[in-house]
Amino acid sequence: MSLSNSIAQMILKMLEQDGATEIQRNEFAQLMGCVPSQINYVLSSRFTPEQGYIVESRRGGGGYIRIRRVNLDRGVMFMHVINSVGDALDEQTCRAHVTNLTYGRFLDEKTAKLILAATSDVCLRAVPQEQKDTVRASIFKQLLLALN
Repeated sequence: MSLSNSIAQMILKMLEQDGATEIQRNEFAQLMGCVPSQINYVLSSRFTPEQGYIVESRRGGGGYIRIRRVNLDRGVMFMHVINSVGDALDEQTCRAHVTNLTYGRFLDEKTAKLILAATSDVCLRAVPQEQKDTVRASIFKQLLLALN
């Protein structure tokens, strides 16, 4: 298991009891045997609002990082993602959205694979290059609306 996965698993275990936990970044990094920036990376990539988490921090001597799990309705989550997409969406960012929605249990694996297939560059090969990201954004948003 990678270090990032180990850190994420430890935080998830801490969240199991009441859906919230507080850590001190430097102490937690020392416990996990990594640099503090690795903790920041895991928090910013795996504990995002799109995945159902709120991360608050306070700097300084008594500083902390508070992580809370929020229960978002699937429809609210989809609308948040749809609004964040805008008019264009590249394949890598689309994949990240789908991965985050799957990780947050808003999409099952089969649905995620279908969305990725429908928005892939291979599927859009007949679309002119300068229009692919616009078409992909439209398809992605319509799929999420249909699933809502």
